[in-house]
Amino acid sequence: MTRTIYRSALFFCLVLAVGCKKSAPVNVAATVNDRVITFSELEKNFKSQLTGGTEGASEDQLMIQKMELLRNLIDNQIMLQRAEKMGLMAMDADVEGKFTELKAPYTQEEFQKQLNARNMTAEDLKTQLRRDLSVQKLFNKEITSQISITDKDITDFYTANKASFNLAEPQIHMAQILVTPMPNPNVRNLKNDKAQDDAHARKKIENLYLRIRQGDDFAMLAQNYSEDPSSSQNGGDLGFIPESALEKANPELRKTVMALRPGETTGVLRTTEGYRILKVITREPAGQRELNDPKVQQTIRETLVNRKDQLLKAAYYEMARNEAKVVNYFANRIAGNPEKN
Repeated sequence: MTRTIYRSALFFCLVLAVGCKKSAPVNVAATVNDRVITFSELEKNFKSQLTGGTEGASEDQLMIQKMELLRNLIDNQIMLQRAEKMGLMAMDADVEGKFTELKAPYTQEEFQKQLNARNMTAEDLKTQLRRDLSVQKLFNKEITSQISITDKDITDFYTANKASFNLAEPQIHMAQILVTPMPNPNVRNLKNDKAQDDAHARKKIENLYLRIRQGDDFAMLAQNYSEDPSSSQNGGDLGFIPESALEKANPELRKTVMALRPGETTGVLRTTEGYRILKVITREPAGQRELNDPKVQQTIRETLVNRKDQLLKAAYYEMARNEAKVVNYFANRIAGNPEKN
């Protein structure tokens, strides 16, 4: 009798174990603190950002692109939740104001074409704007407002780099966003976002150019997406470039850049390294710039702020990831562990 009871109990435990074995939730690509990111959401973002020109891409390449996109969605959700917890979510008026600002330069038909090019609806754009504005408010409170650059910091930087402020010829202070057709292992942008092939690179740079035209901050886009290891961390800042260097590199490029006023950007440029968007920040005549020049101080301050901002944001992302409970079901499935959580 005792043996029979034991066997029954053992059988019941085995059945219970099998029945309670956890599996990945249906249509869930990942969870962030138990908040769901669905495969439908992932596919929608994929179509919006990455699908142009995917002809010929292998299944593995597409999966890599989706994995990287999902990581971005996870990071966005982590930051959005932190903004929500701190009461920093953008208000309806903020979203509508930004939406109206973006629409202003276009007719209704032109604006709809812009949305169609990104496979978005007006509501999709408003959702993105709410997220971006909320995260920006979070960064402003947690990072930007905490950065302090002293007069000594500026003096020390000038002293260490005085020669760079002696311009032998007219120079142009420029910034860039670079996207390469081959994944670069040295890329260190905030989103860890890298194009996988030429078609992906072309779609990515076109999407970034569209965002610039819609008013997104150039430096922030460079920090998040540029694939130039030497400039992405500084918001794409290339420093001062002699006009003669542009002439030697590419006479047509020099002609394009020289036609720009400070604050303006080029369109998408195809170069040997990949696709670029260049921005003219300022123009400077030849000669030594002294520390008491307000423009010199402003340039140094912006450089130091950008450096500190990049460092603190990178650390903040890592800290936030460490504190969040993230389950990436998509990654588990690809790795052959669909039931892992």
